Amino acid sequence: MPSTKDAGKLYIVSIPIGHADDITRRAVSTLQTVDAVICEERREGQRTLKGLGIEKPLIELNEHNETEMIQTVLLELMNGKNLALISDCGTPVFADPGQQLLTLLYDAQIQVVPVPGASSLMAAISICPFELKTFHFAGFLPPKTEERAAVLQRLAGLNLPIILMDTPYRLGKLLQEAGKAFGRKQQAFLALDLSLPREQALLGPLDELAVRTQGRKAEFILIIDRPQRRRGSR
Repeated sequence: MPSTKDAGKLYIVSIPIGHADDITRRAVSTLQTVDAVICEERREGQRTLKGLGIEKPLIELNEHNETEMIQTVLLELMNGKNLALISDCGTPVFADPGQQLLTLLYDAQIQVVPVPGASSLMAAISICPFELKTFHFAGFLPPKTEERAAVLQRLAGLNLPIILMDTPYRLGKLLQEAGKAFGRKQQAFLALDLSLPREQALLGPLDELAVRTQGRKAEFILIIDRPQRRRGSR
């Protein structure tokens, strides 16, 4: 196997979470110059590159094949290829596949380069009125109802804002579950379809948010406000 000094680089390239104009010039330049692009789903990867007028070989890496594909990616990099990793939308690896790959590359001393850009988390935080100097990012809950309830009950015991995500079709379910765990009148902030035509930011009690979004499917981030204990308080 070639020496790591001759190895290529892996670029972690953020792409828009919805609005195509949110792509950065550096991201476009990187995608134009790398030898191949690693994507979650080939169809989405092709759509993203086509929209930018870029043609590159695609390597599919997702939650179903990451364990097998990371060796292929490592070999490509060791052979001097420069690769870019993109997700279906937003910033790769964050709540997406890629963790195993990064661990392997750091062990092999392969350079990993971030190309920052759009992030649904930061976009939601930027318009949320809650004090978010500290918060707990809980991400996606387990799919099974019993496990979800147990996690939410544990989170309800924390004294800092909680940030949750889930798939669009679980929006209503999560609001109902959160209402049971945190209380129906618990104040929360809900960011829906950020940067898309149906973008909406809602503030209010969990039960009210559930009513206002009834039947809706949307990409979302839910931020639940929690009282934070001050130092010295009892």
